Amino acid sequence: MLTVEDYGKIRRAHRDGMSIRRIAKTFHHSKRKVREALQNSEPAGYRRRKPPSAPVLGAYMALIDAILLSDVSAPRKQRHTAMQVFRRLRDEQGYVGSYDQVRRYIKAHRKRLRETFVPLAVRPGQRMECDFGHIYVDFPEGRKHIPVLLCTWSYSNRVFAIALKSERLEAVLHGMVESFSYFGCVPLEVWWDNPKTLVTSVLKGRERVVHPRYLALASHYVFAPHFCMPAKGQEKSRVENRVYDLQRRFCTPVPSFADLAALNVYLRERCDSECGRRIAGQTETIGARFDVDLAHAAALPRHAFEACVWRAAVVDKYQSVRFDCVRYSAPAHLAFETVQVKAYVDRIELLAHGRVVARHRRSYAPSSQVLDPLHYLALLKRKPAALDHSEVFSGWRLPACFERLRKALEAAHGPSEGARRYIRVLGMVSPHGVSAVAESIEQALSRSMLDVESLILQIERRAGRDIVCAADVDLSDLSADARRVSVDAPNLDRFNQLLTDQAQGESHA
Repeated sequence: MLTVEDYGKIRRAHRDGMSIRRIAKTFHHSKRKVREALQNSEPAGYRRRKPPSAPVLGAYMALIDAILLSDVSAPRKQRHTAMQVFRRLRDEQGYVGSYDQVRRYIKAHRKRLRETFVPLAVRPGQRMECDFGHIYVDFPEGRKHIPVLLCTWSYSNRVFAIALKSERLEAVLHGMVESFSYFGCVPLEVWWDNPKTLVTSVLKGRERVVHPRYLALASHYVFAPHFCMPAKGQEKSRVENRVYDLQRRFCTPVPSFADLAALNVYLRERCDSECGRRIAGQTETIGARFDVDLAHAAALPRHAFEACVWRAAVVDKYQSVRFDCVRYSAPAHLAFETVQVKAYVDRIELLAHGRVVARHRRSYAPSSQVLDPLHYLALLKRKPAALDHSEVFSGWRLPACFERLRKALEAAHGPSEGARRYIRVLGMVSPHGVSAVAESIEQALSRSMLDVESLILQIERRAGRDIVCAADVDLSDLSADARRVSVDAPNLDRFNQLLTDQAQGESHA
């Protein structure tokens, strides 16, 4: 076989006037080869004219193709490897060839089926990609696995990261509202995978059944909600790369923080520092490209979206409603009524007739209870034994003067009657607050006054004085018409005349 060097010698000899016949005789090549060298500057290389024969494997190729075809619909982690195909051929079909033949054939088969892509260009301000990354963080109570929502602009690669307590719908809504506030603008499109919190059903093609609250978020901020095809994470490759940055660059080694708020402060600082970085293949920094994104994006609406979910629930006989495997207490008058549960990432609100009737901190501990003792004070008057036999009241942290008052009342009136009198004082906490009742108790204990009626009267008088003081406000902010309003002094002449007429009528009778 002639080499490139041989081709060069032949072509130079012909250039110098040597004939084809003379060249063939001089370099010991056939005239056909000399003509081929004169037509081409280098050898064409070896080309296989027909597929190589496979005398051993050939009879099993159709079976291998059938196995690989069945793998398309099989679970991803239960598909055949090349070694497993070889074992099946050997054990079930009596194949006597080598494993390497099977491996090469499967490699060529899969190479033909590999997917290719068209390079896409994203316009400035057009789209933002969202996904959750997961990191381990050391807190004072131990190491925890924390979900982090990442929102990345496709054009500029500007990123926002926020650590959340869960990946529930209300957490997604909260995180996206925070991201829009951080960026100061809204993209035309927002892309996700197909998380079950947002997509309730995946239909044919790109058709989806989307949760109404996420559609409400999209309508409020006026962006188009888009979702990738199943198992096609490359459709939002920008945020996929940012998940890698979060885990490898931002949080390696494992960071330590006092709480989730401190972690979010750190993540915000890292997002800010990314503005000065330049992505490979780009001549501008992330911050400079985001300025272009900002110029083409939509403006924020005047009001932020209410990042919560709604659900109807019935208050049970224990004056509680169940939401997300946790029970929250409700006022006594709502027992057996239907209320609306409004769930935020940090709190739970109960609404009845369009008005908030209870507000609790959000609990993420399964089968836990969040109960407000104020909701059970009215019931405590009829069931005084619950004062010492219910976690609602045993876990209630009150000022020390309350316990001193109870001991004094029980010492003076006995355990049962003293507890009942103490419960009457506790009943004043609901309308007047703990601090106001505690001040009155302190004064009563300092004077050794254990009369509950007098104590209740003192609490009510103190509350009345506070209302009068609150009414003594500066009138300078009132309008001129409001300041001109006056009330005449009471005239008692008519009242005196009435008394005189009544006395005269009685004397005539």
